[in-house]
Amino acid sequence: MDNQLNSIVVQDFDQNPVDLLSIYKNQNLLLLLYNNQCLGCTGRAVPLAYKLQNMHKNVTVIGIHSNFGTQTTSEEDIKSIFTSKELPFPIYLDETHEIYDFFQSEGTPQWVLITKDKTVYRSVFGSQANAENRLLYALESLD
Repeated sequence: MDNQLNSIVVQDFDQNPVDLLSIYKNQNLLLLLYNNQCLGCTGRAVPLAYKLQNMHKNVTVIGIHSNFGTQTTSEEDIKSIFTSKELPFPIYLDETHEIYDFFQSEGTPQWVLITKDKTVYRSVFGSQANAENRLLYALESLD
């Protein structure tokens, strides 16, 4: 994988293509590649993403729900995991897990930290304490 990125194309809930690097220009991005059926994702990673978003204002957190097999996911499915039924940060769809594959994800959740200059800075798998610590160190080095 080349560390310099040109685009990251996902879909919005209406199946329209969205290039994250065009929309979120000149921003540090923390991508959370996850799946709604993954309990580690919904129980630990999504709350961690929300926490990191609040701790590090210089980073834009974006969720990317990756589908596998014949699975389909609606906006209502995504919102159903949140008690408020509102999205705490932008979430997009990776319908055919192309983005998941592109970043050579080890599983879900996979975190990808991209700097303002569109360079992959870190990629971290998991939602346990070790992954959280690695993310915290990486985010603090961007401050």
